[in-house]
Amino acid sequence: MKDQSKTPPFWALSVEDAIRIQQSKLTGLATEDVEEKKQQYGLNSIKTSKKQSPIGLFLSQFKSPITLILLFAAILSFFLQDSTNAIIIVIIILFSTLLGFWQEKSAGNAVAQLLNLIRVRATVLRDRQKSELLVEDIVPGDIIFLSAGDVIPADCLLIKEDELFIDEAAFTGETFPVEKEVAVLPDKTPLSKRTNSVFMGSHVVSGTATALVMATGTSTEFGHISQSLGKKMSLTDFERGIKKFGNLLMQITLVMVIFLFGVNVFLNRPVLDALLFTLAIAVGITPQLLPAIITVNLAQGAKRMAQEQVIVKRLNSIENFGNMNVLCSDKTGTLTEGKVKVDRALDYMGNISTNVLLMAKINAMFQQGFKNPIDEAISAIELDEFKDYSRVDEIPYDFIRKRLSLLIKGEDTNNNRLITKGAVNQILDVCNQAIDSNGKVIALIDVCESVQELYEKLSSQGYRTLGIAYKDCGSATTLSKTDEQDMIFAGFISLCDPPKAGIIDTIRDLQQYGVGLKIITGDNALIARSISKQIGMENAVILTGSEMRKMSDAAFLHRVSKVDVFAEVEPNQKEHIITTLKKAGKVVGYMGDGINDVSAIHAADVGLSVNTAVDVAKEAADIVLLNQDLEVLIEGIKEGRRTFANTQKYIFMATSANFGNMFSMAGASIFLSFLPLLPKQILLTNLMTDLPSMAISSDNVDEEWIQEPRSWNLKFIKRFMIFFGLLSSIFDYITFGILLFVFHAAEQEFHTGWFLESVISATFIVLIVRTRKVFIKSKPGKYLLLATLLVAAFALLLPYLPFASLLGFIPLPPTFYLAMLGIVVLYILSAELMKKWFYKRLA
Repeated sequence: MKDQSKTPPFWALSVEDAIRIQQSKLTGLATEDVEEKKQQYGLNSIKTSKKQSPIGLFLSQFKSPITLILLFAAILSFFLQDSTNAIIIVIIILFSTLLGFWQEKSAGNAVAQLLNLIRVRATVLRDRQKSELLVEDIVPGDIIFLSAGDVIPADCLLIKEDELFIDEAAFTGETFPVEKEVAVLPDKTPLSKRTNSVFMGSHVVSGTATALVMATGTSTEFGHISQSLGKKMSLTDFERGIKKFGNLLMQITLVMVIFLFGVNVFLNRPVLDALLFTLAIAVGITPQLLPAIITVNLAQGAKRMAQEQVIVKRLNSIENFGNMNVLCSDKTGTLTEGKVKVDRALDYMGNISTNVLLMAKINAMFQQGFKNPIDEAISAIELDEFKDYSRVDEIPYDFIRKRLSLLIKGEDTNNNRLITKGAVNQILDVCNQAIDSNGKVIALIDVCESVQELYEKLSSQGYRTLGIAYKDCGSATTLSKTDEQDMIFAGFISLCDPPKAGIIDTIRDLQQYGVGLKIITGDNALIARSISKQIGMENAVILTGSEMRKMSDAAFLHRVSKVDVFAEVEPNQKEHIITTLKKAGKVVGYMGDGINDVSAIHAADVGLSVNTAVDVAKEAADIVLLNQDLEVLIEGIKEGRRTFANTQKYIFMATSANFGNMFSMAGASIFLSFLPLLPKQILLTNLMTDLPSMAISSDNVDEEWIQEPRSWNLKFIKRFMIFFGLLSSIFDYITFGILLFVFHAAEQEFHTGWFLESVISATFIVLIVRTRKVFIKSKPGKYLLLATLLVAAFALLLPYLPFASLLGFIPLPPTFYLAMLGIVVLYILSAELMKKWFYKRLA
């Protein structure tokens, strides 16, 4: 590797010097050079950590402080000659850890496979040929090609550009795009002034460019920022709920551990036994498999959503997806077919004009910026008058001018013609004359009123309408924005994009699931009103972008929830709409596929895009749809709610059963002359009652869980834990009484009897708390039911197995099993009654 410590920064280099330093060529790198550079610079990624190895993932399962302390206590027990107990405790912990490892590894592999479907690519010149490569494979010295919508994949020096505008808001905070040009700048030029460079993480708003890659991965400006910020992403509502729940459990656990350890020491029990017992209780009350269960639930949900053509990029966004109650969407391709068709070309008087159609086709065919459905539709029209033309220069479309201008050379080589196409009002702004289909030119001011009336008529009929203008430029060979003036208005191109079949039913389905649809479009209010009527929104409330600008933030906050359609909005206004809806207490999804949608996708609780979207939109989104149909969204919403429901079920099961058992154990340890359960038995109980939960991700979900959005409710979980935990504890004490006063159980009989009752009741109670309905009316998933029955069967057989004595269990008389059956049946019936009362009064 060469010492480049004295080399000027790349923006201070000429293109020739930069290519020489990077040992590259204008014809691109050769394959053999690329491999060497990959070894030198690594992958082009800001992820500083490599994919976690299986060993690392396995070791991460031990990150719980309680687990580590328990392992330490087991090792200490081994050195104090209690090797049997120590080994059993270690085996149980290892088995639980292996379960978590296996589940997380499987989930991680599944998610990685899904993300491969939507990886971003870039156009690179290699071996003298253009090819589409993954951005991770780009190396310094590569020649890349950029056009509107592309994400900049690395820090680059411009070689060539054509009206290039870049959105660098992430670096500079500037709202408007920055114009770039080839130049050599001073060494100390600040980032915001480096007009000859483009930076990873920004994106092309308009124009085209060829650029030389100068820095990749963590060496880029974006990489430096990411490292300094630790790449910390904001928590979702789901993650905040988990964090609060974890803090609650820590508080309960800490109080219980201190109390029980003090009581057992006060009762003169061996300190090591007391320590192991209290630590085992701490483990018992903690749903150790919660991280694995959550990961598995989300990963399984993501896999099922993939089957519905919905790819989840960020797993925790699934919960927000299910909890979404407002969906904002552009109309094109989502509410409409997305297949634009040319309706007709008219002059300013409303007459059919072949000349207008010809100029529109020339403009659409020869432009070299971002190809869009409108230009594709216009280009596809066959015209006999279309002859040999060639592009001389271009001013690409941007969202400020809303125009696209081309300088064209035709048959008359001495008179190049400027042809401009764009939004009607923006076209009229640069015209001072108009021409009819007969070639008569008139001052625009004389026909301005009739032009506007025709435009409004077409819009009210639902047509997207563009204006066409031109002027002759003589022998001029270059264009600038100042040339867009004193033009002749040629007429209109009207386009239609009919609503999708079944869209009315789809919108009705969204409303049925508690999701309101809001349309956000750049089209004028007349088009917006027409399309809203066509899709069943007869009395839609419409607000325009100009009206928004006149409103205060407080007024807009009051109004935003009542508006159905936002028309004539600019890209930055889309973001304002999303953030205001969030302030109004909504969980907002935004679906977009264009460059102008990126800020809104970022701002939404759930950013949605489609696989055919521009790279920057896919990169910004949490969830990518492989199918742009809203019906797919509904399936995704339902799956998000199923995933959240199954995660909540595990919380209900684990907290109520564990809290009840530990409360019982705390009381029993005070009045019994021996420990109510040995530490190894507590751990085994916790493990066996958790095993059925591994199948919870495949459980059936009641329709009522899916009908409306739900969010994390810690107060509800607290109540559920207390009420159902205390109910469980009541039947534990009934079991204690029967064991002590009916069967006169000694220590081992007591341990065995309570272990059996605890595991059997906690296992079957899963079938009760998993649903709000009477349990026989809600069919559990087959894997959950099978796991429940297998664990219960194993628990019943355990006292008779050869190694039972090592665990401290002995066979019990048959009459105990009859008594236990009565207790479990009564517990299940009581839980059903408690559930009915609880959901009626406290839910």
